[in-house]
Amino acid sequence: MSIDALWQDCLEDIREEIDEQDYMLWFLPLQAVVSSDALTLYAPNVHVKDHVVSQFAATIDRILSRRSPAHALKITSGAPVKPSAPDQPAVPVQPDEEKSFSLSPSFTIENFVPGKSNELAVAAVKQIVERPGVSYNPLFIIGDSGLGKTHLMQAAGHAISKQLPNVIYVPSERFVAEMVKALQCGEIDAFKSKYRNADALLIDDVQFFSKKLRTQEEFFHAFNALTESGKQVILTSDKFPQELEGLEGRLKTRFSYGLTVSIDPPDLETRVAILKTKSEQAALDLPEDVAFFIASNIQSNVRELEGALRKVMANAHFLQATIDVPFAKEALRELISMQQRLVTIDKIQRTIASHFNIKVSDIKSKKRARGIARPRQMSMYLSKELSNKSLMEIGEYHGGRDHTTVIHACRQVEKLLQDNSEFYEDYHIVKRLLG
Repeated sequence: MSIDALWQDCLEDIREEIDEQDYMLWFLPLQAVVSSDALTLYAPNVHVKDHVVSQFAATIDRILSRRSPAHALKITSGAPVKPSAPDQPAVPVQPDEEKSFSLSPSFTIENFVPGKSNELAVAAVKQIVERPGVSYNPLFIIGDSGLGKTHLMQAAGHAISKQLPNVIYVPSERFVAEMVKALQCGEIDAFKSKYRNADALLIDDVQFFSKKLRTQEEFFHAFNALTESGKQVILTSDKFPQELEGLEGRLKTRFSYGLTVSIDPPDLETRVAILKTKSEQAALDLPEDVAFFIASNIQSNVRELEGALRKVMANAHFLQATIDVPFAKEALRELISMQQRLVTIDKIQRTIASHFNIKVSDIKSKKRARGIARPRQMSMYLSKELSNKSLMEIGEYHGGRDHTTVIHACRQVEKLLQDNSEFYEDYHIVKRLLG
């Protein structure tokens, strides 16, 4: 059995028996080296070693004995040494270098293309940077991946940093990792001081705090310290605060104290404006008809839109070709084909109407009879699951309903899928019909 296989097998068993936070705190930092008769675990310092020995050695030894009775367990601290060939010197294992997160120079408000899909978020950021910590605190920005949440957050950070020196931007996963390291090294006071004394704190993708109770506890206190002292907090997520599962109620409540704004997929005109802006930054004169062609076919998010533009530009550079619509169509053939395979809401509604023997107009109507309400809820749920439309757009397709109605419908469907076998069967039949 290989080194990685033996220890990874043990880790799988350990993870099933202990708390997730304990697993992250005390087992992820360990490095393993296997000899013919021993598994040696190297802790990064004596503090971690002593804790693992006192709290988990018996569990590890029991699992190791079950996995490989021939191996004894040893736990020590310091840098492990990789086994070497007979004529090669032993090589110390080098720890991964920490990544440094800072504000991206290109993520400024000047480089952000405004449109109907993000106008409220842009307006909120512009007002916040005039009076950090006063106007809206916290600012909670919601949107799917690739729509510009991070760009807009960092744009606020750039503007605030011109007034205040200590602006901290950190992805939520890095916040967790820093806290884990601080606990392991006995430096939690320094960690607390760093985040509680920021002039502005920007945390990306707070949905990753889910189920990490120790992290939520520390962030709760940091959040309170900052907002109570008038320091600006900006958060991003892919869900509304009340939709975040595995997050304490007191955090959800505080996230909702300030202003919550959403960024939806950009409309056609905004997508064209984004393409024109990006092409100008690349010193490319993108023809108007080409911009409209790309924008009409790439609708999911800004990141994919920019990727499509880069592909057209790269192909033109390599082939020394002129960019026109036929050239763009050929360059993006595979990408456009994939986009066209996305299920449309119209198709979802027609399929559901046919299956339940109702009319599409019933799905869009205000009728509340169960025989219509449940198919309508299923239609909203499948639209969210299978199409690339925003909650607002899904609501519009279903009789002009708002996004909160769509959220409620999706929750009802999730409950019905668990509790109602007939609905469950209907749902999977419709999903198979949609391919």
